[in-house]
Amino acid sequence: MGGEGRVYQFDIADFEATSQAFDRIGSDFGGLDVLVSNAGVTRDQLLVRMKLAEWDIVLQTNLSGTFNCNRAAARTMLRQRSGRIINITSVAGLTGNPGQTNYAASKAGIVGFTKALAKELAPRNVTVNAVAPGFIDTDMTQVLPDAQRQAVLQQIPAARFGTRKTLRRVCSFFLPRVRSILLGRLFG
Repeated sequence: MGGEGRVYQFDIADFEATSQAFDRIGSDFGGLDVLVSNAGVTRDQLLVRMKLAEWDIVLQTNLSGTFNCNRAAARTMLRQRSGRIINITSVAGLTGNPGQTNYAASKAGIVGFTKALAKELAPRNVTVNAVAPGFIDTDMTQVLPDAQRQAVLQQIPAARFGTRKTLRRVCSFFLPRVRSILLGRLFG
């Protein structure tokens, strides 16, 4: 696969900054075919100890950031009458994790958001789906203590963490035109 890559740095929790960035992207590339919305943060803490700021930053980045990116991408895709949006959520949004009420709530919100948006955009040939991976080996998860990583591994039937490459392959499943019938689906 060849192609050109560019970096666009902006705060996805900032509505205006996101809109402006997507306008630049659409202008630079003459449109937008695919959005993989995959930004996320954690601020793990038991609910009774969680500060409002820890709740807010996770919801603003994970859920509001998904809204901001999806909205900005949808504006271009609706004009084109085509596009693919893939929102990355988490199995934590389906099952919950102790110490992650904020994270689980944000990721569960993305599931409902995806299902509703899929129904809004489908008439214009824009598909919206979600992927809910389990534990993926990333910078965010590598900072967890070894004991916690081992405890997670024991719950995974394959006894290994997912990789970025595997997640990319799952996302690419949604791209061909033949998949345009898949709307509001959650793959986990």
